[in-house]
Order: sequence, then C-alpha cells, then structure tokens
Amino acid sequence: MKKTTIGIIAIVLIIGFFTVGKYNNLVKLDNEVDTAFAQVQVVVKRRADLIPNLVETVKGYANFEQETLTKITEARAGVNNATTPEELANANEQVTESIRNFNVAVEAYPELKANANFLDLQAQLEGTENRIATERQRYNETVQIYNASVRSFPMNIFAKMLGFEQKPFFEAAADEQNAPDIKF
Repeated sequence: MKKTTIGIIAIVLIIGFFTVGKYNNLVKLDNEVDTAFAQVQVVVKRRADLIPNLVETVKGYANFEQETLTKITEARAGVNNATTPEELANANEQVTESIRNFNVAVEAYPELKANANFLDLQAQLEGTENRIATERQRYNETVQIYNASVRSFPMNIFAKMLGFEQKPFFEAAADEQNAPDIKF
C-alpha cells in the first residue's frame, strides 16, 4: 500500500514538473511573439511618424496634389489604430501604397526632389522600410517557433487546455508577392 502511494505521488510530481516546465516555456514563447510584434509596430509607427514631416515639406509646393496628401494622412491613421498583426499588415500596405503614389506625384516637381529636407526624409523612409522588413522577418521567425511548440505532441494537448493558440504570421500583401513589370 505504501509503495503504491509513493508511486502515485512520484508520477503526479513528475507530470506536475513536466507540465509546469512546458507551461513556462509556452508563456516565454508567447511573450517573445508579443515582443516581436511590438517591435514591428515600433518601426511601422516610425515610418508613419515621418509622414507628417514629409507632407509639411511638400505642402510648400502649392500645386501638389491634395488628394495624395489626404490619402497619406488617412493611411497613417490606420497604422496608429492597428492592434493585431492583420490590422497592422493592412495598414502598412495602405501606407506603402500611399507612399508609392506620393513618389509618382513627386516626379512632376524637380525642385521638390532637390530640396534637402525632402531628400533627408526620403532617405529616412528608405532606412525605415529596411527596418520594417527585418522586424517582420524576426516576428515571423518567433511565431514559427511558438507555433511549432503549440502544435507538437504532447504539448498541443496542454496548449489547447491552457488556451495557447497559434499566432498569425505577418504576411505580405497580395500585390507585394508578384514581381513588378519592368519595361524599357
């Protein structure tokens, strides 16, 4: 009787230690995903914060298209209001599209393209674009590790019971996945 009781207690303790360790690992991985997403938000917000400076620089050119400036401002608001990876990805795509349209419109203003403030802001935006790509990659790598842990057996059983679910990847918009047409 004593040996059976000790055996049962030992099994319960082993399962308990296993479960606690796995739970703590899931919590750690979940926090790493949240941290990686926060970093993506930081760099996307940095780009959005550069936009008002760019708009103010451009406003000095009276003939510049007001509609383009309005779309950029609206896209920036979407970044500030995004709370999930999907919302941020959509808002980021709107900002990217607005900046593309903005750059096309700038081509008609050679004096603007020569403005030092404008050139500096363009360089900062380009650097920020690179940082966004890097942080998106880090986020997706972190999500991959987390999702693999949540989906692998026997952790998937504990994860489901404890409320840990797969996290979404930060995916490129559909039009970013196609190679651009280049015509000479």
